[in-house]
Amino acid sequence: MIWRFTLHLKGIDSFSDEQADALYGGRCSDGTLSSSAGRARIGFDREAATLQGAIRSAVADVRQAGLEVDHVEIEEQELVEEELAQWQTA
Repeated sequence: MIWRFTLHLKGIDSFSDEQADALYGGRCSDGTLSSSAGRARIGFDREAATLQGAIRSAVADVRQAGLEVDHVEIEEQELVEEELAQWQTA
């Protein structure tokens, strides 16, 4: 399943070319880099069995690129989908 969420990054307000290369050259090719209002973020469309698994792998990949995550933003619909997926496999 594809999960959509946004990772807000800590300590940066925009992406340098080196940071973008580290992210896209690593395992974040399913992310879209953006920044506004002094905040840098990455919107993900990540494939995983669960929402938690998708978020954990994305956070690990961002850390691998030398960046830190401040917080995760999840659309309400994604939480509903996660609940339905768990219910269907129970």
